[in-house]
Formats: sequence, structure tokens, C-alpha cells
Amino acid sequence: MTEEPIIKLDNINVTFHQKKRTITAVNNVTVHVNRGDVYGIVGYSGAGKSTLVRVINLLQEPTSGSVIVNNETFFQATDENAKKTIIGGNALRDRRRKIGMIFQHFNLLNERTVTENVAFALQHSPLKDEEKKAKVAELLELVDLSDRADQFPAQLSGGQKQRVAIARALANDPEILISDEATSALDPKTTNQILALLKKLNQEFGLTIVLITHEMQAVKEIANKVSVMQDGEIIESGSLLEIFAQPKEQLTREFIETATNIDKAIETISHEALVHNLKDNEVFARLSYVGDTTDEPLITGLFRDFNVTANILYGNIEILQETPVGSLLVILSGESAQLKAALGTLRDHHVTVELIKGGQSL
Repeated sequence: MTEEPIIKLDNINVTFHQKKRTITAVNNVTVHVNRGDVYGIVGYSGAGKSTLVRVINLLQEPTSGSVIVNNETFFQATDENAKKTIIGGNALRDRRRKIGMIFQHFNLLNERTVTENVAFALQHSPLKDEEKKAKVAELLELVDLSDRADQFPAQLSGGQKQRVAIARALANDPEILISDEATSALDPKTTNQILALLKKLNQEFGLTIVLITHEMQAVKEIANKVSVMQDGEIIESGSLLEIFAQPKEQLTREFIETATNIDKAIETISHEALVHNLKDNEVFARLSYVGDTTDEPLITGLFRDFNVTANILYGNIEILQETPVGSLLVILSGESAQLKAALGTLRDHHVTVELIKGGQSL
């Protein structure tokens, strides 16, 4: 029996009315997040990502749709004018404690120490003072900040501030953690450290994480599910492997190319003399492959079977969800009929072939 998703957002609409204008921030979006997922929602600024995830704990009330968290209905309305079912008051406050949030700008209290910032989240906890003290110490050890307990935010680096924010978000033992562009203000090294910490929390404690970002690189590091948002809509969803191996939408391909640096490689190599002065019997192509295909000597087989030579100009391989996913930029040379047959064989072996230059008749 399949377990019910811990988060079910169905047909969510969020509209804002400004004078004579109606702005649709989220348009009929459905997202289901299973317990233990690291679910990445990717999109450029203004795509509606943050508005969507604020619906999960009703920091943003939808205009219509259904919000169910942990099998409990938080909100339900068939349309803007329908009668609403909505959880509120003390019940909503109690549920929100089980949904931690971290943000791009940390939202720490500057006049309070690291310890006091984390303890602030426990002010309504039923724990006794000594239990709260022990809880804070445990959380600071978890995020590797025990030695910074008495310092103030101004004395911390960006990564350390985010670790404080994470500790604070974990204070009430949430089942869900929402990360809203939490690494956007950090340098690459610190970003990787924070992502590694989030991955640890997911793997060791089963924490369900919803990761909002405009950086596919962050999603690639830790997510197992991905949705891509554009103009308030989900345009593509799937497992991390599905999205990276077979992106269907142009925006998704752009995000992936940026995350793998293949876009820069194509641009750089396209100016090389070998590509710029491509001969009639040559094609410049990108070969993309997944899983077992990477273990097969397909490139060497092209020469053996079709007398087609391959000059590999760039290669990249990623391990996503324990599955190799790779790209090659190659110049393939051979007679037209043989090139066509070779490309057909590659496709038969589930290699995606993109002809970047040349090969108009192929």
C-alpha cells in the first residue's frame, strides 16, 4: 500500500488584487511530496516558488485549492468565491511548529546570542528550562556551532548564520523543513557545506525537505524529486534522474546546462578551429547517456562497425541517485550514409544525440 504524501498541494491558485489589476502568482499547481523526500522546486525570480511553499504552512493563504499536510486538511476551497475550510488559531500555530523554515537572509535576532536565537524558537515549548538548555546545546552540536554559542550574529560568517537558522528551525522537532533560497547568499564552498548538512538531516533523521532555489546545482546535490516553475505554473516534474536525463522543456534544459557547465563548454568549443571549420563529412554533436550505456564501448564501436571516427572534445559525468549520467561533445567523421547509421545505432542504445553543427541531411 502506497503511503499518503506528507504534503499534498492540489490545484493551488494564488491571486492578488491590486486596484484594477489581478496578479496570478500561482496558477493551478499540484505538488505531492512524500515523506523523506528532498523535493526541489526550481525557477527564476518571480516564478512563484516562494509563494507556493508559503502555502504549505498557510503563511500565504491560497485563493483556491487544497492543502493537506500529514493527512490533515489545512485549507480547501473549490474557487475564490467558495466556502473555505481552513485551520486557524492555536491549531495552526501548533502545526506550524512541525514545519521549520530557513531563508536566504537568515532572519536572526542581532541583539541575541547564538544560544538565545535558537532558544527563541522554544519559548512556547512545554519543555522545562533545563530541558530547553540541553535541547539548544544538542542542536548547536548537530550544526557544529557549539564553540560559537555565546557569540552574536555579527561575529559569524554567512554559513555560520545559516547554521544557526537551521538549528532554530529544528528546535521543535519538525517533520518538514522548507528551505527558501537558503544558499543564495552564500559562496560556493559554504553552499556545499550547508547542502551537505541538509542531506545529513534528511538521511539520518528522515526529515522531509522542500528546497526552493533558482540554482539547479543545489537541487542536483541533494534532491531526489524536482519540479520546474515558470510564470506561476509547474512546467515539468519528475525524479532527479528523469529531469536530468530527459528534460522536456527548454527552461529545464537551460537549468541543467548551467548546472553541468555544458553550456559554457559548447560555447567555448564552438569557437575552436576544429568546429569552426567543420568539414562536409563531419558533425559536431552532443551525446547524452544514462546508466548502463556509460559502460558500453559505443564510441570505439563506431569506428569498428561504421568506419566513423570520434574526436572527443569534452566529457562530463555525474552520479545522480547512484546512476551515472554523462555528456560528450564530439566531432564525428565519416561518409554520410555511415554517419547516419552510426547515429541510429547510438540512439538505439538510448544515447540522446543533438547535432549542434553540420549533419543537415542526418
